[in-house]
Amino acid sequence: MKNHKVYESNDQMISLIRDNYNVLQSLGCFGIALGFGDKTVHDTCEDNGVDTYTFLAVVNFTINGYYNADEADRLSIPTLLHYLEASHIYYLDYQLPSIRRELTESINKTDSLGILILSLYDEYAREIRKHMKYEEKMLFPYVKQLLQGSMPADYDIETFSKHHGQTDQKLRELKNIIIKYLPGDIQRNNKLTATLYGIYNNEEWLRLHSRVEDEIFVPAIRNLERKQMKDNVTKNISNMVFKGDSSETLSDREKDVVISLVQGMSNKEIAEHLFISVNTVITHRRNIARKLQIHSSAGLTIYAIVNGLVDISSVKL
Repeated sequence: MKNHKVYESNDQMISLIRDNYNVLQSLGCFGIALGFGDKTVHDTCEDNGVDTYTFLAVVNFTINGYYNADEADRLSIPTLLHYLEASHIYYLDYQLPSIRRELTESINKTDSLGILILSLYDEYAREIRKHMKYEEKMLFPYVKQLLQGSMPADYDIETFSKHHGQTDQKLRELKNIIIKYLPGDIQRNNKLTATLYGIYNNEEWLRLHSRVEDEIFVPAIRNLERKQMKDNVTKNISNMVFKGDSSETLSDREKDVVISLVQGMSNKEIAEHLFISVNTVITHRRNIARKLQIHSSAGLTIYAIVNGLVDISSVKL
């Protein structure tokens, strides 16, 4: 029966697991160790360096399908990325080999149908491994570059999304063939039933993993891309407006003059304020205009605010 409770940060972690034992797989992927006693979800996540909101977003989504896309900005991309990377390790290094061992022990190795079924599983394992290795080679490094402030031009999340399809068709075939056609004696029947149960769980785990990627991870990376693009545009505009064609930077004295000008002082007042001559003030102003390619008071005011020379609250607009 589906659990419709939406878990919150002040719920006990043990209650969450008691109600939904499948969450145990997610704990390891988030890097949360057992032995948390009666601590809340928030305290358990804090102790293990896991973002609580991201943990609950994934857990509630996999338990009952709940996810508030309007609060996607609250997601921790590093936490989500770590979860997906660890999920791959769990699936490739533990889940796939474990099911194969159980399948090998469940079939009659002299039965040609049993051998074909094992071959079908190996095909599935190769397909899923190829799928996950692609993500590890292309998608995850791309996201890490985004997090570092870089936006590669040869890849984006849409490229991944367009080619991200279901990979569990062979697993469904395998499950159905075992149920319909594989003969089993009494001795092997219990083992075969347990193996089938594991395959069903495996199929559900993979379905949820794919949905987390499609409905939480991909939209979150789209938001990150948009933010990065906006930051890049802002940076480029700032460079064009405020740096001009010259690579020269203002001296400390020239910055003092800019601040004085923004505060509304005349050349004479600046000279008295900085203990320099009016001619020196005029020379500084000429050099400032040449370096910045800014010739208006409004332009200098914007430059001073953007570059932190003055606080906007101190400027008369």
